[in-house]
Amino acid sequence: MDSRVQKLAQVLINYSTALQPGERILIRSLSPAGQPLAQALYEEAFKAGGLPFVYIQMSDEDAIALGSGGTYEQIATVNPMLEMMYQTCEAIIRIEADENMRARSGYPQDLQRARARYHAELITIQMRREAAKELRRCTTQFPTFGYAQNAGMSLRQYEAFLFGACKADHDDPVGEWRKVYQSHERLIEWLKGKKRITVRGDHIDLELSIDGRIFKNAGGKENMPDGEIFTGPVEDSVNGWVEFTYPAFYTQNEVKGVRLEFKDGLVTRATAESNEEFLLATLNTDPGARRLGEFAIGTNRDIQEFTGSILFDEKIGGTVHMAVGQGYAETGSTNESLVHWDMICDMRQGGEIRVDGELFYKDGEFVI
Repeated sequence: MDSRVQKLAQVLINYSTALQPGERILIRSLSPAGQPLAQALYEEAFKAGGLPFVYIQMSDEDAIALGSGGTYEQIATVNPMLEMMYQTCEAIIRIEADENMRARSGYPQDLQRARARYHAELITIQMRREAAKELRRCTTQFPTFGYAQNAGMSLRQYEAFLFGACKADHDDPVGEWRKVYQSHERLIEWLKGKKRITVRGDHIDLELSIDGRIFKNAGGKENMPDGEIFTGPVEDSVNGWVEFTYPAFYTQNEVKGVRLEFKDGLVTRATAESNEEFLLATLNTDPGARRLGEFAIGTNRDIQEFTGSILFDEKIGGTVHMAVGQGYAETGSTNESLVHWDMICDMRQGGEIRVDGELFYKDGEFVI
């Protein structure tokens, strides 16, 4: 086994989820391609004294469901085995291992919404239990030809990129992630008690309130790779506009050139250069889909190029990202939706963030 896979498994078990003896952990791979990491995690969980359970999905399982001729209700019905595990495990590690990055994109919108509902119900359980401190969860990725092709890399190049971003090529990756966590803590401490954020640049002019909200430290616990600080804006406070610099991917659908305009928290106008119909359909999923559930600043300097994989792209050091839809209750957000769609705006060329009027961030760098 590649030593980097073993190191990544050790980080996920001993640091990210901090698995304790006797705790149940679900190791869920979204395709058979993730099995090498699932196997390494299975072994490491036993070494930690945990009770590991592995669930590996079929290749392109969602696309099979969408093309099966099943009804909306069939496609939206949650797998009861997964639902039980999400309700009862103390920890979950979710391995993204897509072999075809466009597998779901050609199906009718109503069926895609049905499958999105399937996934959203599991995520809702996850978020509720995370907020109640009943569940520790980490999402990671295993390199596949699909991801490499989407990023314009060879598989070997993508492996080096992925393991580098996860710090699995370091002698002490856990120590490196602890340094990241501490650097975030300094920023979060400065933000405590602050009330208003303005974000300006060539592609953004946005104001939002963070009054009473909490910034969370994404330092390798919930995602791997990680690297961001994030919060949930006050729901009716967002005003202005943003043109997202990179294509926005959601449920294996690509939308280019997204521009959103906000008034009193709501997206009042949305346009896109391509696949605008999908953008509008997703924003109309439910009332909460037209509000921001998350505002975040990416901090991972080992990720500097766009790959089309949101797990990495939202962490690009020098960018901000926002998610329409479901917010994280632990930040104070009350926004509810079946949607959580992250979109990214580059701030490295002239962007700035001010907090209560004070310069906090300029040209992709923190200045405090």
